[in-house]
Amino acid sequence: MQDTPITDSKVCKNCGSDACVKYGSYKGVQRYYCKSCKSKFKGETTLVHMKTPPEQISGAMSMYYSGMSINEIRSHLKQENGNYPSSKAVYGWIDKYSDLAIKTMRDYHPKVGDKWIADETVLRIDGQNVWMFDIIDEKTRYLLATRMSLARTAHDVQMLMETTSKKAGKTPKVVVTDKLHAYLDGIEIAFGSDTEHIRSSPFALENDTNLIERFHGTLKDRTKVMRGLKNIDTAIQFTDAWLVNYNYFRPHETLKGKSPAEVAGVDYKYKNWAEIIRQPVSKEAEIHSHRTPKISPPKPRIRLPETHIGRPRKRLRISSKMPRITAPMPRLE
Repeated sequence: MQDTPITDSKVCKNCGSDACVKYGSYKGVQRYYCKSCKSKFKGETTLVHMKTPPEQISGAMSMYYSGMSINEIRSHLKQENGNYPSSKAVYGWIDKYSDLAIKTMRDYHPKVGDKWIADETVLRIDGQNVWMFDIIDEKTRYLLATRMSLARTAHDVQMLMETTSKKAGKTPKVVVTDKLHAYLDGIEIAFGSDTEHIRSSPFALENDTNLIERFHGTLKDRTKVMRGLKNIDTAIQFTDAWLVNYNYFRPHETLKGKSPAEVAGVDYKYKNWAEIIRQPVSKEAEIHSHRTPKISPPKPRIRLPETHIGRPRKRLRISSKMPRITAPMPRLE
């Protein structure tokens, strides 16, 4: 079964054939069978295993990454569509389709400029402060990479720069940062003398870090609504999906309404959250997307040897034979 774009129920959603017949129903939703490609599909607007129409789910995803809280999203769906999903259901959509968006956009490589801007900010995660390093391309506004760390060391900067270079497929000519000393060694180790490192001051008229600081302000406004991130896994998933929303779906005024991915020449086919959740998903992937508890394998059975008829089976000795402590009694002649 696949989640595919919605078409007429009399036409197959996989091959386009009209040789379709009714094939029972699932939770009150009519299903169809295609005689041409032998596939089964639903004949209405909801996704497989979903009670909520996809346009409401995509709207919830867009509202979440635009800054609305879970309760605000639920209230909006109730007022607009008469649908009041539980908090667990909304979290389930966010978890499932955030992972899908991250996986879908992972292999795209933007065509960026030669001047990158890096900066760091602090987020509150699981009751402690975690540093978040980001680096953005000045020309396209494409956010290239993010790294989280408990400290601000040269090694963290080096890892950030190497990840960014791999994503962009090139080495920058100029990297602009603030006065943090870790950038000196980290950039030198990652790029050597081929890259010029400019250390900006807070009130510099040129070569400032305003672009990345504005992004951090937007990010903190979002995390403030979330009242902090609960753990590092949630934080990594959120920031990775935030990059997808920022680079591919969110239009920028300074880019004349285009997204950074459009300006960076990325040929991607999913333009919004609605297209992400409607993309074909195999039944195998759908099954593996649900988290199932780990089940320990059964203990191997010990096969007893065959015995003569009428005799009981002898049990195999598992442990080694214990040595005798006392000496045997002497035999009397």
